[in-house]
Amino acid sequence: FQAGNESPYISFLPTYTATAWYHKKLPADLQANLQTAVNESRQFALNEYSVALMKGDQLSDSDRSNIAQKLARYTGLSQQFIESCNLRISDSRFFKELRRSERLTVGRLDSRFIGRDRDAAGEDAEYDPSYAAIQGSFTANFNDYVRKDLKYENDITYEILTSIYDEWNPGRLARGHYINSSEPLRQAMTENPALKIFVANGLYDLATPFFATEYTFNHLGLDPSLRNNISMHYYEAGHMMYINKPSLVQLKSDLASFYQNTLQK
Repeated sequence: FQAGNESPYISFLPTYTATAWYHKKLPADLQANLQTAVNESRQFALNEYSVALMKGDQLSDSDRSNIAQKLARYTGLSQQFIESCNLRISDSRFFKELRRSERLTVGRLDSRFIGRDRDAAGEDAEYDPSYAAIQGSFTANFNDYVRKDLKYENDITYEILTSIYDEWNPGRLARGHYINSSEPLRQAMTENPALKIFVANGLYDLATPFFATEYTFNHLGLDPSLRNNISMHYYEAGHMMYINKPSLVQLKSDLASFYQNTLQK
């Protein structure tokens, strides 16, 4: 989310819609069905919203008001707030604003989770409630598992999330622009036509939103003969969809089918 880069505002919108649906912040017609709401938001993001952002300062006042009205419909946020954001809602503002009137925030890794900040009037959430909910459990269980079950003994500090990526050299993935790892994937799939890709998307994931993932795969530039090598799957959970039991069961089933189908071909 940087000035001049419109794509995040577009690609995050359907996940904002899914999140607002979960927290019962959408109009009644959209609240009736999650998939209907998400699909309608997708179409708006791809068409009217994208065109409006591309126009920039050339967007007329009437069109600006119309887009703000529709964004309010798909995000659960007020039209006034959206207009104050110049039609561009960053993730950090969404975390804070959706349930601000209740002094609550929503999660980043999994937007079903809610948190409470000391300052309800602040610009950003103090923490990610979804990460806070799982960090301790994941860390403790992993350390217990590798030592007791795998008999792996090591006194080095285990980093559940580390800042090592701050020192990562992306090399040719960057070359003076936004890091793009999709081109090496396209190249690998082209050189190995047997390579199959399984993509698991969480509908409530505001770290790697599903619409942004769709955008990435829709812009690989793959030969048509290879496009069926990619299978997209969606789960009513967040970044770690497996913390939701029904999603875990579905993920296991989907992966088993994926492995079996890949081996048969």
